[in-house]
Amino acid sequence: MTKTPTAAAYLADLTARMGRLLEENADAIADAADAVERTARADGLVYIFGTGHSHTMAEEAHYRAGGLALTVPVLSTPLMVHEGAVASTTFERMPGVIVPVFEHYPMSPDDVLIIVSNSGVNTATVEAAQLGKARGATVIAITSEEYSKQAARGRTRVADVADIVLDNGAPPGDATMSVPGSELRVGPVSTSIGAALMNAVFAEVAARLQSSGADAPIYLSANMPGAKEVNEKLVARYRPRNRHL
Repeated sequence: MTKTPTAAAYLADLTARMGRLLEENADAIADAADAVERTARADGLVYIFGTGHSHTMAEEAHYRAGGLALTVPVLSTPLMVHEGAVASTTFERMPGVIVPVFEHYPMSPDDVLIIVSNSGVNTATVEAAQLGKARGATVIAITSEEYSKQAARGRTRVADVADIVLDNGAPPGDATMSVPGSELRVGPVSTSIGAALMNAVFAEVAARLQSSGADAPIYLSANMPGAKEVNEKLVARYRPRNRHL
């Protein structure tokens, strides 16, 4: 018998959810890979945006060993958690916050915008998806269909705006494990699953590009042989269009 039953149950639950991702998102993953592949071949960019904890998904893809160099994180301090988590919850619900943020990120029809929002209803993320559509970018949402439908209460969801929806399957409230003797729950899954979905799409695109004879723009870990030369070339290529490099 395990000494850590709740930890074991959480990991088993997360593993089971991961195992269902391809079955439940097969068409959406293929569509997302098609969109990102088109963007890569057009020398476009993949912008990634989320608020609160979802913003970490943008940083997950940024300058990532084994990741695609065409990714650009959309980062705005008031919408993140490192300098005011409580305030960020207020800002992500305020209309109009997004427009000045996206002035720094000139999306075009050649680009993809990935919106990460577990609840899928916060004003900032919905308006970001709408702005991306208005600029002609392909909008991909990583969200929980179940949670967003429960939370919407008549409001527009990111999933309603996006061209492609990747469903992370997270339950309402995100937490999956009950805490004995209370009504509380722990064990969120949206970040782990969201990162897996996103990286699955990027891996598919990289394989397609290389198989066709095109060089996939992939960063190497700094401690791998040849990394300095490879990464310097990629940074030189993308830094003029990625303010965070």
